[in-house]
Amino acid sequence: MIRLFITILRFSTACIAAALFLSVPVKAQTDFVADYLTAFEEKNDYASANKFFAFLYQDKFTDDKIEFQKSASTDTLCQQVWYWAAEYYYSQQQYNKAEEFGLKALPLFADGNNSKADCLNLMGLIYVRKGDFASAADYALQCLKLDIKSGDDNCIASSMNTMAGIYMAGYQAKEAERYILGAIKHINRTDNLARKAVILGMASEIYHTLGDDHKALSYAEQAFSIDSTLGRKPQSNIRLSQQASALLGLHRYSEAEHTLRKVIPAMHETGDTHSMAIALNRLGMALLCQKRQNEAIPYYKEAAGLFAKMGDLYNEIHSHRGLYECYWELHPDSAKIELDLFDLLKDSLYKHSSAEALSHYNAEFNNNLLQNSIEEERIAHRRTLLGGIAVLLCGLFAGWFLVRRIRRKNQRQTKALLMEIEKLRCQADNTSGPTHSVLERDTSEHSPEMSAFLLNVITIVNESLPTGHYSVEDIASKLNISVQTFRRRMQTEVGQTPKAFITAIQMELADKLLTQSTEMSIQDVARQCGFDETSTFSHTFRRTYGVSPSKYREQNMGQPPKQVIL
Repeated sequence: MIRLFITILRFSTACIAAALFLSVPVKAQTDFVADYLTAFEEKNDYASANKFFAFLYQDKFTDDKIEFQKSASTDTLCQQVWYWAAEYYYSQQQYNKAEEFGLKALPLFADGNNSKADCLNLMGLIYVRKGDFASAADYALQCLKLDIKSGDDNCIASSMNTMAGIYMAGYQAKEAERYILGAIKHINRTDNLARKAVILGMASEIYHTLGDDHKALSYAEQAFSIDSTLGRKPQSNIRLSQQASALLGLHRYSEAEHTLRKVIPAMHETGDTHSMAIALNRLGMALLCQKRQNEAIPYYKEAAGLFAKMGDLYNEIHSHRGLYECYWELHPDSAKIELDLFDLLKDSLYKHSSAEALSHYNAEFNNNLLQNSIEEERIAHRRTLLGGIAVLLCGLFAGWFLVRRIRRKNQRQTKALLMEIEKLRCQADNTSGPTHSVLERDTSEHSPEMSAFLLNVITIVNESLPTGHYSVEDIASKLNISVQTFRRRMQTEVGQTPKAFITAIQMELADKLLTQSTEMSIQDVARQCGFDETSTFSHTFRRTYGVSPSKYREQNMGQPPKQVIL
């Protein structure tokens, strides 16, 4: 009986990414949010939107304070307010409300927009929590397609991690393994250690589900090492819980019990209710495997109550299964009640249509996405912390140290590209070039042919920015070359992707407009630089120059354009 339950529990511990690395404490301030949202929906004006975002910033839910000008369109206001409302309710584990606002926000995002990928990712996670794995896979696959098109390894890894979690929750662990191995491959190309820890933790869950607990333990230990080094205590607790899960599979029950008794109080202290409930299930299993049913019962009951309150059917059914096993010899009538609850929840959660849908989405990914040369689609640094998701899937738990490191790397890369652009312009004007250099590497002279090519790229991008048609595909088409050729030539000559080069051109233009066209509003500058949303422009500018656009204008008004300030 116990051995059978160990096999069953492997599925319960296969609690997807949303169940582990997106767990956050429930706050008591959702009534305030509801009031702000009601006020906004009555007026749909920038003032009520700004009050809502001021609350989120005060509550430390957003990293930066989001503010809109009076000229902001109603669609933009609704898009941002509803999206962030969905994010907030998701963090509060109010999944029906999160779904309501997410569905309202999604149609307002432009196709191919980076922010749309964030919204799709969020919707996928919401439906995972509601047990609708078919819908979850639909949204997650749309997000993955956008991420693969962008070529951003961080985002591809995050989306693949989410897909892995969905398939694991849908009892298709072998398919989940394929996605998680893809996620590991892409995250290893980056220096995003926080996200790597999340993905390694997911790998641990998947291999535990597959019965390879030696590999599961190894992945959990690697993830714990990373989170400990980064000083991420809540995430370190989750990794210890994953280690305990692998120890259960290896029949090292007393070690698992010791680990779980240590992390459960720590999770309670940090307010990580969801991860604590998962750990309670695991502790119940550790005690059950040691034939200590009476001790296991209260832990399973507490976990079942927490999952029921959160609406997490996926994990609740395993709590009832554990109670059934505990009562089997102690109290047969209670065992029958728990078994009936288990069957009822299981029937409502897993349907044949869901399995068919997951197979359909997996086949679509197989036939359409994996055939693309994602090796040639790589781009760096797209999603921002202002997006607030992190991903969903990751950036939510990015520590200050890692964020600062990534920002500084972004600044150095953009700085180098700005100097390349300045140098090309100087060469075109037959000047001696810049009088000072902040490049951290030697910049060799380009051949006349390549210099002409790069200057042509700069001209085309500048002409295309006001129209919004400046994607890598758009620019390659105007150059009459393939996207792959465009990427290869840029990587060879300037050591960066076309997207990074385009961003540098945007920032150069932003510098010029902010310092020389003082009558132009920040919103107009953003639009001239090709940004639909002022908040996205502001965050990109801050990431490049270290200050907000308004502060930069104040510091440099009337002065010649400057290079990146580190």
